[in-house]
Amino acid sequence: MSDDWSRELVTRTGFAFHVRPAQTSDEVALGEFYTHVTPEDLSFRFLTGLTKVGHDRLVEMTTIDHRKTENFLAFEKGRPGILATAMLACDDAMQIGEIAIAIRSDYKARGISWELLGHVADYARAKGLTTIQSIESSANHAAIEMERQMGFVAQSYPGDATLMLVKRELKHL
Repeated sequence: MSDDWSRELVTRTGFAFHVRPAQTSDEVALGEFYTHVTPEDLSFRFLTGLTKVGHDRLVEMTTIDHRKTENFLAFEKGRPGILATAMLACDDAMQIGEIAIAIRSDYKARGISWELLGHVADYARAKGLTTIQSIESSANHAAIEMERQMGFVAQSYPGDATLMLVKRELKHL
């Protein structure tokens, strides 16, 4: 891969962080990260009543193909541990990618989600995807509002009134 999409990002609040693709060696650190995510945010991220992210799921999020699936991990310079994760899973046709983001509770309200979502959108566009989307709990008002501000359109999720499908068409330059 000529560009692994590692980047230094800075939020509009001035918070700087490093983002890079996940590696198999990140499994333990990712598990530790999820112990710092609120139960509500775990529910929003996995759309279940999950209270602990287990080994099998961590393996799925760190042993990835880097073609159809990418999981970006965010780190604060000079501090150990993951502060956020943003996963993109693409369909077989490489046209639509689904995004899921989680942030440590003590790093919220710094603009990290906004920057990560923008980074993943740029990555998806470079991969040739035409659409990115997220399936959100209808109760996750903050995420849905942020996505709307970034040009996503929210609609009811077919067959489940508790969910919203939030989509954005990607324009290619």
